[in-house]
Amino acid sequence: MTAPVKSSLDRAIEGAIAEKRIMGTLVTVLRDGEVIYRRAAGLADREAGRAMDETLVFRLASLTKPIVTAAAMHYVEAGTIRLDDPVTAFLPDFQPALPDGTRPAITLEHLLTHTSGLGYGFIEEPGGAYQRLGISDGLDLRPFGLAENLRRLAQAPLAFEPGSGWRYSLGIDVIGAVLEQVAREPLPAIVDRLVTGPLSMTDTAFHAREPERLATPYVDGAPEPELMVDGSVTSNVVYSPSRALDPTAYPSGGAGMVGRAADMLKFFEAMRTGGGGILKPETVAEMRRDRGGAAAQSDGPGWGFGLGWGVLADPAADGSPQAPGTLQWGGAYGHNWFIDPVNRLTVLALTNTALEGMWGQFKRDIRDAVYEEFGS
Repeated sequence: MTAPVKSSLDRAIEGAIAEKRIMGTLVTVLRDGEVIYRRAAGLADREAGRAMDETLVFRLASLTKPIVTAAAMHYVEAGTIRLDDPVTAFLPDFQPALPDGTRPAITLEHLLTHTSGLGYGFIEEPGGAYQRLGISDGLDLRPFGLAENLRRLAQAPLAFEPGSGWRYSLGIDVIGAVLEQVAREPLPAIVDRLVTGPLSMTDTAFHAREPERLATPYVDGAPEPELMVDGSVTSNVVYSPSRALDPTAYPSGGAGMVGRAADMLKFFEAMRTGGGGILKPETVAEMRRDRGGAAAQSDGPGWGFGLGWGVLADPAADGSPQAPGTLQWGGAYGHNWFIDPVNRLTVLALTNTALEGMWGQFKRDIRDAVYEEFGS
């Protein structure tokens, strides 16, 4: 009996699991909003022997960023805020300084595009200012709230004059605090009212409503991924998986949400098709416009940045089959996604293995397999 021919995507997924680079994954490919490939494979919980399946909820990490950015753009549309507003108009005490002591103006656009000069603790050298000040990256669980984290963040020196460079940052956490001031309500309520509620993203929130549905997280390890626990570290990223279970943890606008694949696909399709009723098409077009250029290298060579995601400026520089204008990002719990508007593709690969699922060979293999199978 002849064995069935496996697709390129099947081979990429099964190879990553067989080589013990990831524990499990849920990969979905849409064209024009229709599912053309979906595969749940591997284990959601190795210790319990639970298989990966489509009902599971994942810790989203930076998949949170475009959702909170969309909420912010609602207020830009309404004229309540402007991208060139200084952050001090809403948070008067948030005035980080350059190393020479000067305190330049940081605008909301700087925060949204990671051009503010802020950073993350995990991209610092050991013993850097963020680590000395005990600043949370939004992935760990600390005994203080957002206001205290921003107080500490304001004490760290800026890496450069705002607008003069690109550095991945806690800027979206600061945007979350701005939105709370503007709306006079907590960030989870804002996001639910403006984004997840209207799109019926019923399993996406700032903490797990049904903890038993969470995929168990793992970190890269040899000979196989290791079970993630509070305090697990990989590539300088410090994790507290219990954060997703704690409704009192401050809502990190850059990393704090949990959600299901089906929910995230609703959001990404709304962004691909011009807003999905939560934003105007012209607003989404502004979000999709590259503001950084290939020099930003936001997601590697050839990648600029828009509002909420990387934007592919030069596919040749990245050796990518994706079309110019492709939107892409990931999440530090092991996720990657992209939207290729030219080829009408939306691709989401959620895993429970950090960091291989976000920036390892798995990410490139899934991308290349999509175009081998479904490229125009």
